[in-house]
Amino acid sequence: MRLSFRLAAIAALCHYATAKQIEVDTEVDAALYASGVMHEKIMHTKETWWASRRKSGIFSPSQYKRMSADIDVVRCVDGKAKLTPGDPMYEFSCSGLDLYDFQSHFDLGSTTGEGAGSWGWTSPDGREFVAIAQQDGTSFSEVSPQGKLIYLGRLPQYPDAEPSLWREIKGYKSYVVIGSEANYHGIQIFDMAKLLDVDPASPVTYNNEDDIYYWNELPVGRSHNVVTNEEKNYAVAVGAQPRNSTCRSGLIFIDLTDMENLSSPGCAAEDGYVHDAQCLVYRGPDERYVGTDICYGYNEDTLTIYNVTDKTAPKILSRISYEGAAYTHQGWVLDPEWQHYLVLDDEYDEYDAVGPGAEGYPITYIWDVSDLENPKQTGYYRAGRKGIDHNQFVHDGFSYQSNYGGGLVILDVSSIPEDPTGAGVKQVAFFDIYPEDDDAEGGGSIEFSGTWSHYPYFKSGYIVINTIERGAYVVKRSEA
Repeated sequence: MRLSFRLAAIAALCHYATAKQIEVDTEVDAALYASGVMHEKIMHTKETWWASRRKSGIFSPSQYKRMSADIDVVRCVDGKAKLTPGDPMYEFSCSGLDLYDFQSHFDLGSTTGEGAGSWGWTSPDGREFVAIAQQDGTSFSEVSPQGKLIYLGRLPQYPDAEPSLWREIKGYKSYVVIGSEANYHGIQIFDMAKLLDVDPASPVTYNNEDDIYYWNELPVGRSHNVVTNEEKNYAVAVGAQPRNSTCRSGLIFIDLTDMENLSSPGCAAEDGYVHDAQCLVYRGPDERYVGTDICYGYNEDTLTIYNVTDKTAPKILSRISYEGAAYTHQGWVLDPEWQHYLVLDDEYDEYDAVGPGAEGYPITYIWDVSDLENPKQTGYYRAGRKGIDHNQFVHDGFSYQSNYGGGLVILDVSSIPEDPTGAGVKQVAFFDIYPEDDDAEGGGSIEFSGTWSHYPYFKSGYIVINTIERGAYVVKRSEA
């Protein structure tokens, strides 16, 4: 029986209703998720697609031309930002976002031209910097007051590791924490404050001996993603392989209180593989857990909520699935202080045509987590253009989403506390960085191309978008 047919059959048995729980199907969970079968299938699908793209020259460093420094801004007018008018490769569909800069991965120091995660840092005096993950390392730039990327240097991947497109970054104070799926990579921790005195005329190539803090107690030295909790001074490596290791690819905690002596106080292995997570001190409506350390885990077919206050003995508070669960990928709470709701994305429901994502339009799942032991999926938002959703981050009532070929999408999610069905959620802006699929039925293709990540937290309003093929874009909300 084909996997997609099996998943569709499971979804057909589930009837969506407001505030309804769908318990985990233990048989399917064991066969597809705990076994790693589904994860391996998705990895193979992506690797096969990207290999075909490499063969066709899509990742060639000379494929994409940077935006001229003489151009201040390309406004979004009548649904298009025309960087090069008349050239469909440089006319970007858009709404409410203007383009300030574009530089290819080659311009940003890469020799392979492939991108992944990203994160930013703002210095005490207000300067804004961004770390761009690439297949062969991490690139560093300053975002100027004019919205231009000023390349300052790079940190190569760890020397013992083979190149990997999977490279993720999160921030911790002035540091960025970098993990990769590359075997023997470990966790690199780089202090972005090193960039403050770099002369852009002489970009610096940092090294893995003198310029980073390093931790490598991971199985095979690899992780799928990294998470940080600045308030509690720790990082988390998730998705470390193999699954039969002691921590079972779960949450692996890294104590950051002493950078010179990084250590792990323990791990959360009970629910096995964690694909992504968000860890916060809880101050929300569930009075039983106020002041505790909570991690929201996105665990392939479930939302799993952990109490990780005691890192030596974490406890699962709840573990629940939902209609259309194909590959629970990532999510974010609406309010980090009052954690009543969160939004979640599933990376494979559109691709495998199941549940609300069966028609190929990205789905944002809405959850009421006011009872940490009994979370409920209350509704969802369906996007207006076909594609696949990936990373999303919430800031000031807006969810900023990297939807692969659909580009950066900004949703107003401020209505959710009043209407958790999602009926009031609306798209307020988008910038499509992948014009290649604009003519596809439904406005986009259901492939793993386009934007992987972005960083939406700069006070200036600039948003840096990192893409798989092209490079990095800087956009900003249009003036009313």
